[in-house]
Amino acid sequence: MPAQALSFALFLFCYYAHAGTWSTYATLFFADKGMTVAQIGVLMSMIQVLRIVGPNVWGYVADHYDRRVLVLRMAGFAALAGFSGFFWGDSFGQFMLAMIVLNLFTSGQAPICEALMLSEMKGDLTYYGRIRMWGSIGFIVSVTLVSIALERHGIVALPWLAAALLIATIGAAFHLRDVPRRTHKTAPPPLLSLLRRREVIAFFTSTALMVSAHTSLYTFYSLYLERNGYSKTVIGAMWSLGVLAEVILFYFQSHLFRRWGAMRMMYLALGIGVLRFLMIGLGSNMLWLLVVAQLMHAATFALHHSSSVMTLQRWFSGPLQARGQALYMSISYGIGGSLGGLFLAQWWQRAGAESVYFVAAALAGLSTLAALLTFRWQRSDVSA
Repeated sequence: MPAQALSFALFLFCYYAHAGTWSTYATLFFADKGMTVAQIGVLMSMIQVLRIVGPNVWGYVADHYDRRVLVLRMAGFAALAGFSGFFWGDSFGQFMLAMIVLNLFTSGQAPICEALMLSEMKGDLTYYGRIRMWGSIGFIVSVTLVSIALERHGIVALPWLAAALLIATIGAAFHLRDVPRRTHKTAPPPLLSLLRRREVIAFFTSTALMVSAHTSLYTFYSLYLERNGYSKTVIGAMWSLGVLAEVILFYFQSHLFRRWGAMRMMYLALGIGVLRFLMIGLGSNMLWLLVVAQLMHAATFALHHSSSVMTLQRWFSGPLQARGQALYMSISYGIGGSLGGLFLAQWWQRAGAESVYFVAAALAGLSTLAALLTFRWQRSDVSA
């Protein structure tokens, strides 16, 4: 078990408690402020857009000055300053500015923390899932408790609750310390040469498409449920159910990966993803079907995320580890999430809410094809 396991778990708990609370209920907050579905789609897409820039900027700063924990702390204070805009803002432009500042600084925190974890684990990912699951537990606890508070006090309470969780994240960063870097006998391969390899391009294409599919959940799921007559308590419970399934899988995943490997687990996650999105689109009025679909989050997020991180280590290990994590966040969640959120927002406007999830199923199918190419080309390059 890593020496800082408890500190990593605490930071992830607080970070994802805030991120989960805000991403789950912000659409309802913006709708209450009079924003249209298209405007909400643009505002929520800033969560993904800033992941194109944030992880690489703060990852570079942290690596260049070798002070990753300091960057985590300073980013937290800057994010809190940006979040204050939600208390006094009431227009689309003001909310857009607040979303940009908030997500510019928070988007780099998770990859920096994960890079610290991977450095301390020294390539042994046995305990990765059991530490990472505390982020999911933070999500469950906060989303559940906040849903109760919002039912009682209304959506106006959301900024106060989310700000309190952001302050807790800053406090958790003060329990972390920097991990000494390992020295490497050989220089790492040039980054650009790695990014030009066809299997690496196919890998990032696959992960970006899968994240694009998931923006149908991250951006619109709460609004989708509310407009089909479900209460905020049910909405919170549905999110918590999905993340509870995710926690269980994170805890037991090491046995699955030891037996079946990252490639088979990724194929399984992608196949379940296609089925899950079809079920959500078809089951808007069938709560039991939506519950089953939420349980599939264990595969479509947790299993896919872990198999992606493990596959990434084949190319971005050692001195490229932190940069690989930043690229994964920037390309998959930044580019993939941004384009997916903006495209699906327009699709909702033109074709209706249910059809968004049929498009998401198609994106997951395309992600599967790209993953097939990734592993096929990887094998052929090794054999050559």
